[in-house]
Amino acid sequence: MSDPVRLELSGLDLSDMKVGCLGADPDPGWHDFADTITFEQRNKVDHDRMTDMRLNVVEVLDAAQDAMIVCLGRSRVENFGRLARACHMVPPQAPIIVTGQKNAGVDSFLRQVRKILPVGEVLSKAHGKLFTIDTPANAAEVTRDWLDAAQPSPIEGGWITAPGMFSADAPDAGSIRLAEHFSDRIGGAVADLGAGWGWLSAQLLATAPEVASLSLYEADGNALNAARRNVVDERADFHWADVTALNGSASFDWVISNPPFHHGRAAEPALGQAFIQAAARLLKPGGKALFVANRQLPYEAQLTESFKKWQEIPGPGAFKVFEAERPIKR
Repeated sequence: MSDPVRLELSGLDLSDMKVGCLGADPDPGWHDFADTITFEQRNKVDHDRMTDMRLNVVEVLDAAQDAMIVCLGRSRVENFGRLARACHMVPPQAPIIVTGQKNAGVDSFLRQVRKILPVGEVLSKAHGKLFTIDTPANAAEVTRDWLDAAQPSPIEGGWITAPGMFSADAPDAGSIRLAEHFSDRIGGAVADLGAGWGWLSAQLLATAPEVASLSLYEADGNALNAARRNVVDERADFHWADVTALNGSASFDWVISNPPFHHGRAAEPALGQAFIQAAARLLKPGGKALFVANRQLPYEAQLTESFKKWQEIPGPGAFKVFEAERPIKR
């Protein structure tokens, strides 16, 4: 059962209130609340989908609300951070509604919340729960640790990340493998598709002095903000974007990419294939690309469809690195 369906079944009256929502997915059920709720969505893919659904969606939500809805996601620390933000955004006695699936940890989340906040109604339906909080006057104070834990902070190596980002604890093994193939032969205008919090771009700029410009494209707005702090080279520029929707002119000499293959919890190999297609659109006719992928992902057919020439660079382990050149323009 989806978050909007649980909200509808709860019978809570949110009319005539300024209601904000953190963490919502682009579920069609939110249509019923289009005139009531303002949604914060930091993922550009979901942001664009919700805009197309004619929902009131913003990148960053205003701090003053009459009520808040918190939808639980995959990161426990990020979920507590969202609830703490909600406590800072509403006045005392205002309702905060928390909704989530069991596989998002809603049961353990509820147990932890009950230790410091007054929980009211609890609705259990179809592998999920919705519960309410009547915000106490000291809510911002007692949730301060949750808020602080979710903020961007340095990890080993001095890189800035935050809970909820991809590979927030350390550079991922695929990116490390791809960076091993960076050299001064890479130059000109370069794009990093799915740049995350910027580690791969930083490695390229440190390795390839012939790079004239590096454009970082990333859908996760929080990760992109971290990348701005991690990549401090004047050759870098930053773009909040759905890479699969990019249709700009063919202006890049090189593309580097560690394509995602998940959106939410579901594995979607087609997402990585769409990144390969985007790279072919963005490259100049003689341009080249470097991709890394988990060994089991089926990208070879897409490479053949998108490039006149490609090869897998031999190497050990669970990842495969591809070099492709001469994109096929369609």
